[in-house]
Amino acid sequence: MDEVVGVNPASGERRALGLRESSRDDVAAAGRAADSAATWLSGQSLSWRADLLDAMAASLEADGDEIVLAADEETALGSTRLGGELRRTCFQFRFFAGVVRDGGFLEASVDHAYDSPMGPLPDLRRQLEPLGPVGIFGASNFPLAFSVPGGDTASALAAGCSVVVKAHPAHPRTSLLCATSLRRAATSCGAPEAIVQLVFGLDAGIALVEDPHVTAIGFTGSFAAGRALFDRAQARPEPIPFYGELGSVNPLVITPLAARARAQSLGEGMVASVTLGAGQFCTKPGLLFVPRGHDGDAVLDAAKEAVAHAAGASMLSADIRDRFNDGVTRLLSVPGVDVVARSAPHESASGAPSVLATTDVATLVGEYRSTIETECFGAVALVVRYDGLDELLASLESLEPALTFTLHAEEEDPFGPALVHVGRGKAGRVIVNGFPTGVGVSWSMHHGGPLPAATSSLHTSVGATSIRRWLRPVSYQAVPDEWLPPSLQEGNPLGIPRRVDGHLQPSSHAQ
Repeated sequence: MDEVVGVNPASGERRALGLRESSRDDVAAAGRAADSAATWLSGQSLSWRADLLDAMAASLEADGDEIVLAADEETALGSTRLGGELRRTCFQFRFFAGVVRDGGFLEASVDHAYDSPMGPLPDLRRQLEPLGPVGIFGASNFPLAFSVPGGDTASALAAGCSVVVKAHPAHPRTSLLCATSLRRAATSCGAPEAIVQLVFGLDAGIALVEDPHVTAIGFTGSFAAGRALFDRAQARPEPIPFYGELGSVNPLVITPLAARARAQSLGEGMVASVTLGAGQFCTKPGLLFVPRGHDGDAVLDAAKEAVAHAAGASMLSADIRDRFNDGVTRLLSVPGVDVVARSAPHESASGAPSVLATTDVATLVGEYRSTIETECFGAVALVVRYDGLDELLASLESLEPALTFTLHAEEEDPFGPALVHVGRGKAGRVIVNGFPTGVGVSWSMHHGGPLPAATSSLHTSVGATSIRRWLRPVSYQAVPDEWLPPSLQEGNPLGIPRRVDGHLQPSSHAQ
């Protein structure tokens, strides 16, 4: 197998890690160990599971300096950005510890036996239970919060599942350090090390999707890679859920009233969102709808000025930089698309410019639509000029679904209600007078959307309800009380919220 090598994207320096890519036999062994660990984990209490997540957060914090240094060497994202990402990552684990202690995620319900209009019904009790080992693919752009210790891992462990993570090739040493930190926390709590495992290499990723012990996959990455793995997951003798967050060209709309009221700040703000992190965010706004006329021109002038003063950035790898440059070339080859501003590329081994282009609605809905709607991962966006609400709505209705839909409008804006209506039909998250880059971890966050944004519009990869992906419902009929899981026993010893005979009963006490 090939050697695993870390590469500094700023300098191009390569660093051998003394590791080899994982073989299919390695993945098979990891699957068997994960299956055993999942069985062990399913027997632990909710309070133990929550304590494990807290311990993992503390372990990551203790190793934080080394992790941030390694991540910076492999991503060139900078210690400030990575330090903030580490805080988010630790918060994520503690957040899910709270979700587990709350117990509501189990959706526990109790229906006592009774004579119904359709005849006697037996005692029935239902809850969500862990699927088993989960395969996770780390993302390139967030080496912590969406990688080995990311939200997929935290939510899967919270659900009671073991995890096998396929490390992203852009940050292998960071992945190894994080996995080691999580495993140390696990063993300190008495858990087997195999509740968190790590494999390396493209072939290992394919083997992970196909491994018979793996019950579900969490993936964050490109549409092409995600779709290929999704197809393999469905082609298994026993198909498994594949939860892929694949990115999209997220629309951002500025209404005429908003353009008139705050052209300068809107032009600067949308460029700041497009160029944040070198545009390497799945929620980067890629299509910017700006009205024609003087007010829209003022927005575009402010945006052009902001791009001209941008310094470019170092991208996550030379391969990602090359794909970005190819994508920009394809976009600019579309008739009717013109560059209006381009920054100088960053002076680094994987440096890239920031690019702003413009076109009109006719080009957007024409024969080159597929090129325009293909995500270009990096700091590039296309400004689409429109005339009036009807033309705007027609062009938005023609777009593919997205992760986000952003609207900048004024109070009592006549465009507002219709645009929010379109947005909720096209995206998983609708933002008004803000920017989509930045995805908070909370009970109400949804990060997903219809294909091609994600492989399932029913689920989120961020927030409390992301735990739902790793659970399946089980009903217990006429099972003796002492044989039931504590969460379904008559006395509700855990004190969790439950629905009893159709009535929601809140939590009775803290765990």
